[in-house]
Amino acid sequence: MHPMLTIAVRAARAAGQTIMRAYTELDRVEVSVKGVNDFVTSVDKEAEAAIIYQIRKSYPDHTIVGEEKGEDRGENKDYVWIVDPLDGTTNFVRGIPHFAVSIALQYKGKTEVAVVYDPVREELFSAVRGRGAKVNDFRIRVGNGNDLNNAIIATGFPFKSRQHTESYMAILNEVFSQCADLRRAGSAALDLAYVAAGRMDGYFELGLKPWDIAAGDLICREAGGTVTDFTGGHNYLLSGNIVAGSPKATTQLVKIMRPLLNEALKR
Repeated sequence: MHPMLTIAVRAARAAGQTIMRAYTELDRVEVSVKGVNDFVTSVDKEAEAAIIYQIRKSYPDHTIVGEEKGEDRGENKDYVWIVDPLDGTTNFVRGIPHFAVSIALQYKGKTEVAVVYDPVREELFSAVRGRGAKVNDFRIRVGNGNDLNNAIIATGFPFKSRQHTESYMAILNEVFSQCADLRRAGSAALDLAYVAAGRMDGYFELGLKPWDIAAGDLICREAGGTVTDFTGGHNYLLSGNIVAGSPKATTQLVKIMRPLLNEALKR
């Protein structure tokens, strides 16, 4: 196993243990509001601390960017760990068993290692650039469907970017009219991992942060998927607007979206 993947897996499992201990005693979890419909819990912070501890033990000079603590610059700025300790916090707070730990490692701007860990189902999705993607010890590939008519598409509502509601709803309406069905599960990291595993045929969402999608992006691409922004470009880690799926599904989704985008979503 790639040595940095070993550390990412160890860190994800440590965070997962923290999360699942708390999940059995949700009434004790402290919840505070970061923004509109945006929650942070004491568990997010504890899980992120567990991840940072594991990374720092092996790589004390690397930079770490976490959702809760922000950027912790190390002396070595070539290596950047992008961490979401609990993707799907709202699900977690409500007792909905669908959330994940997301960890990606970039070297000079390219994502080299990725882990998305679902501690409820004990499913660990992983990828190393150029070496394919796995769930636990099994290779995964995106689905091979050619037609949206038979496709299950995942999405997430833009609850943090409501200024785009009109454009999003127009896209949702058009996608729904052309696909078999839609799913909105509440974890971008798992949506991308499920696309990689062929459980979903495609996925789109807007207004995300790098820690939401950096790991799932590599896992999806290493499983043979295509990942773009809403215009078919590769600016999604900056814009937060992402489309992913099998190559044909992604192409068809982008084709649907393009005429419906407002000017802000075209950038």
